[in-house]
Amino acid sequence: MSRTTADLASVLVELRSLAARTAEMQERIRESSSELASLRARLEAAEQELRQSRAAAAWPTITIVQPPPVATPIPPAPLTPPAALPASPDAAADEPAEQAYAAALNTFRAREHGQAVLDFMDFVAKYPTHPLAPHAQYWIGEAYYVQRDYRHALVEFRRVVEMAPGAPRVGDALVRMGMCHATLRAPSAAAELWQRVVREYPRSEAAGKATSFLRARAAPR
Repeated sequence: MSRTTADLASVLVELRSLAARTAEMQERIRESSSELASLRARLEAAEQELRQSRAAAAWPTITIVQPPPVATPIPPAPLTPPAALPASPDAAADEPAEQAYAAALNTFRAREHGQAVLDFMDFVAKYPTHPLAPHAQYWIGEAYYVQRDYRHALVEFRRVVEMAPGAPRVGDALVRMGMCHATLRAPSAAAELWQRVVREYPRSEAAGKATSFLRARAAPR
């Protein structure tokens, strides 16, 4: 009888130990579930941040690039004053476009060049056939130029020429392209562009600037 009682007591101890281990395992499971939920939340946050980073990377960035030393530096020409807003047969319809252009130009004048690029790009995308579109594209190139990112500036000024070959801004864009080439140690390409300005826009202010640069290049050193 005493042995049976001892066996029962032993079984009871084992049951209690098993119950304790079971409770401990359940607690660990709850902790693991909590950790798993936390990891899932962190993963979702990381994925969201990655999506935002990829979206931000789609916008153009302006990188300040220090140009190499140039034997004969080309002094930056003064910015051409913004052209007067072209007359339109439907002034009311053009008003939002003109306001957007003026706002972007004010941003450029405030030296917020990165934001100005975005604003002018938005203008060109919304109003690609508007008379101010070539002007907006020119200021995109100018924003890169004043930041000394001459390679990007070349790309953007070239788009002015492609967008509206006969637009008044084309002469200014060609002069700037020549200045970019001169700074990037491509004097022959610069001279060709300046000669084109003199040949195709002989009475323009841009032709006067191009002539000055050609004379400076031809002067004995």
